[in-house]
Amino acid sequence: MRIIAIDQGTTSTRALVVEADGRAEIAGSLRHAVRHPQPSRVEQDPAELLANIRQLLAAAGPADAIGLANQGESCLAWDAASGEPLSPVIVWQDTRTLQALANLAGEGVADEVVARSGLPLDPYFSASKLAWIVRSLPAAAAALQAGRLRLGTTDAYFLDRLAGTFATDRATASRTGLMNIATGEWDPELCRLFGVPIDGLPEIRSNIAGFGRVGGIPVAAAIVDQQAALYGHGCRQPGDAKITFGTGAFALAVAGDEPPRAALASGLLPTVAWDLGRGLVYAIDGGVQDVGSAIEWALRAKLADGMADFATFTAPPAIGRGLVFVPAFSGLGCPHWDRSAAPLILGLQPDMTRTDLCQALLEGIAFLTGSIVTAIASHAALADEISIDGGVSRSGYFAQFLADAAGVVVRVREFGERTAFGAAALAALALGAELPAPADRGLVYRPQAAAAPAWRERFAEAQRRCLGWRGVE
Repeated sequence: MRIIAIDQGTTSTRALVVEADGRAEIAGSLRHAVRHPQPSRVEQDPAELLANIRQLLAAAGPADAIGLANQGESCLAWDAASGEPLSPVIVWQDTRTLQALANLAGEGVADEVVARSGLPLDPYFSASKLAWIVRSLPAAAAALQAGRLRLGTTDAYFLDRLAGTFATDRATASRTGLMNIATGEWDPELCRLFGVPIDGLPEIRSNIAGFGRVGGIPVAAAIVDQQAALYGHGCRQPGDAKITFGTGAFALAVAGDEPPRAALASGLLPTVAWDLGRGLVYAIDGGVQDVGSAIEWALRAKLADGMADFATFTAPPAIGRGLVFVPAFSGLGCPHWDRSAAPLILGLQPDMTRTDLCQALLEGIAFLTGSIVTAIASHAALADEISIDGGVSRSGYFAQFLADAAGVVVRVREFGERTAFGAAALAALALGAELPAPADRGLVYRPQAAAAPAWRERFAEAQRRCLGWRGVE
């Protein structure tokens, strides 16, 4: 058995080839452009993403199955007849729909949206983006009038164009704001509230129901990236949790077979972990908007020359020296859901350098992530340790500081391709096989800073000061 897993992410697309014995090898990785045509807008070229997937599938060679992981809430429109895109990919970080969502909230529908979808009114999710496309782009409106409009998250576009299957999976659909969190189907009332034509949306399938063929190879599984990583980390039982650090930081914990609605009170999200044809399995989800994107800002601003500058620091923790950095470049997600929040640096002294700012930036990411872990722990009995991967997790300083900030044992996985491996494992499951877990004990970091509670309070105060800043005249 040989499986190709495609991990189509926010900044790049990767192909992982996994053998029946669990051996895994990267077949290729391609970066793609991310455009910011206006301050609130984040876009990608659908044709570029599709071409990259095709190139990587060709490079990976023959296989028994394909597993696809997609970047989640990013979405677009295309023509059902020609397959041509009618919009750019509007990326999950895009906030162009803030005013439209404020208008919806003013109509008193926020509670109804949360009750049905499990998600708040936030531009992070696909619903308002798809509504913007229908409302604002003449090509989309014309296709709707002609009965040729297709709308969906990026996976539905890829599957339609590559495999001739206009479908998505329940885990991905649960991130749109248009799926009923209890039934696992598109909700007509949600579509009406947002102004998204339900007939333009793809069929929703289980994650291992099959999604057509590409060059004769079956696409056996499809899933949204963070749920793929949850599966790839081996999380199966309630309380099993992982955090993936990429463009953002995404913490998920398996919750069981009932939507964890109580988590909404802490600003967390009930979401579908996966549907394996035996009923829905749910997870508790919380995210930090800016992690890799904050690091990239630091690199562009010449605060650092490369990732090596974030690996170790000789000075004591920046927050213990009074320096705090809240990296709210895209506002704050869980638990505040305040897109008007802005980055904030407090306590900068004349003798401090760019190294101190890099240290404070890493600590800020750790504190934001730690607050999510604390919130999840108030709603679920977490396992003894949390498994992390990706990006900044490879910094020993960060991993230890996260353990201190969150007050939990953190295990950093050496094998970092957990998203792709999760997609591959689901594809194998669809074929009736189980992939062995990667032989990866990883590195363990335990809480050890006695001053951590005081540090958390200081950071929380700085975080409060950044709330609502972009709303100040």
